[in-house]
This record gives sequence, structure tokens and C-alpha cells, in this order.
Amino acid sequence: MEKSILLVDDHKIVRDGLKSLIEKNKTLRIISEANDGREAIKLCEKLKPDVVIMDVAMSGLNGIEATKQIINIDPNIKVIALSMHSEKQFVIGMFKAGAYGYLLKDSSSEELITAILAVTRNEKYISQKISNILIESIAEISSDDNSNQLSEREREVLQLIAEGNSSKEIGELLFLSSKTVDVHRKNIMQKLDLFTLQDLTKYAVKNGIISLDR
Repeated sequence: MEKSILLVDDHKIVRDGLKSLIEKNKTLRIISEANDGREAIKLCEKLKPDVVIMDVAMSGLNGIEATKQIINIDPNIKVIALSMHSEKQFVIGMFKAGAYGYLLKDSSSEELITAILAVTRNEKYISQKISNILIESIAEISSDDNSNQLSEREREVLQLIAEGNSSKEIGELLFLSSKTVDVHRKNIMQKLDLFTLQDLTKYAVKNGIISLDR
């Protein structure tokens, strides 16, 4: 029986390459593609794919936050992170969000297929290249990350703030009034005890909410 797959990456050339590699395996079928996290959530609501191949660092809504919302839609959807980032905040962040696998983008095509088939059997898959990151970080998974104080909406707003969007622009993206966005901004600053855009941006980078190198 074929397994359905959704590709999520903000670079079409990457999606095209993945599609070509994955569909060489006759048991796997790409049913759709998404350019960002928000589009991925909508497609998961509509299509309920078996597996989502998820980029981690995307503008607007990153892969970590998108994964959380996808798992809330359907816990049976298996998300595999496929990223250029091996830093622990991204790896740990994706698994805490509910991902079933994590691969680096320089992994072989054979390892990608192995990971997909593994998660369809309800098995977690961790690339050998990053397994040491998880082992070294077990004792400190959330020791210095207080972003769990933030609501889902506040984390979305924080990402958009750190990416340089104005309250008006954020409101248009999230269908909120500028005043509501300003309330979220104030709450975020108070919860994190950070009161400048520079500090919020540094925090977002440190905790994998945004990446300066996408």
C-alpha cells in the first residue's frame, strides 16, 4: 500500500529534488507540496498525509511551530525534519514538537528513504550525524528555554516580530488587529523579560524560532 507524503520547503528546487528521489520508491507517493508552514498546516487538514518532510527554518512560520499544529490536527501524521541545521535548539525543538525523525540535507538518498519507511512503521529515526547532539543534550533539553511560557499564538507573533514585521503586517498575516498584536508583543516581552527588538531577535535565534541562515 502506497504511503502519501507532503513536502514542505521554501525552495522549489529542493522540493523538486526530493520528489525525484522519493518517487523512485514505488511504495511512496508525493501528494502535494507546501512553500511554508502555514500552507503545510492547511494541506494536512485537507489531505491527511502519512508523512510530512518538513524544512525547519522557514520565514513566517517555522517548521517547529508548524509541526506542533500539524500533530494537533492529526497525531498519526509522521513529521520528518529535513534541515541544514544540526544545532541542538533545532533538533530538540523538532522532537519536542512531535517530529518522528530528523535528517540533515546532506544525508544520502538511501538514508532519506530509510527514514521515511521507518516512521511509517511507527519507529523514530535520528540521523547518525546528529545522534550525539541528542545524547549530549538529554540533561538540558529545556533548562535554559523558557519559551514554553508563551502560547502558540505568542510564538507565532514572536517569530514575525524577530523577522522585522510591523504590527500592521503581523496583523494582516494572522488576521488580527494591530492593537491585538501590540498586546501579544507586550505579553511576550513581560513573559521573557526582554524589552527591545534586538533582545527578542537574539532570543528567537538562540531558541530556534528563526534562523539567520536559511
